[in-house]
Amino acid sequence: MQSESRIALVDDDAAVRDSLKWLFASRGHGVVTFDSAAALIAHGDPSSFSCFVLDLRMPGMGGLELFQTLSARGYCPPTVFLTGHGDVPQAVSALKQGAVDFIEKPFDDNALVSLVERCLALDTERRGRYESRRRVEALLGDLTPREREVMTLFLDGKLNKQIADQLDISMKTVEVHRARVLEKMGVKSAVELANLLKELD
Repeated sequence: MQSESRIALVDDDAAVRDSLKWLFASRGHGVVTFDSAAALIAHGDPSSFSCFVLDLRMPGMGGLELFQTLSARGYCPPTVFLTGHGDVPQAVSALKQGAVDFIEKPFDDNALVSLVERCLALDTERRGRYESRRRVEALLGDLTPREREVMTLFLDGKLNKQIADQLDISMKTVEVHRARVLEKMGVKSAVELANLLKELD
């Protein structure tokens, strides 16, 4: 079954765009092509794609700068760079910044498709972790400063009386804050909360 529009290809060479669009379509993968970095950035939501295939050297904003820009925005799908022979040092730099791999032109079709399919599988795994992390961060954002203080202390193993003494509040107030923390975070115990917060590691 074809996976529509899961791959975004950015290359200023129309012949490359056309040949790769045909290649991916022939292997059952949907692809949307862009002739520049600016065109992809202008797309409604670039992170909705599952893989980026970026030409490293393009007029205006190059592939590496595009990758850095999209990464700074939040979730950036697994990325493969298309490079010329002289671009290898820059491609290695991209790997150090989180790109999955690069492939030199002229490239082997099967090698490129295999690489992209690895990216599609990686996206499922990475996106799940990213979305879990964002969900936990949003829940934490709903806590008041005092609730965060109480949460930190009871996760450190402090008893309600110790927390009350340390924060100079009543035990009843500690109990109320503790209950609110668990309710807001959607858990029933400190153990469940600690496990939930592991999503942030």
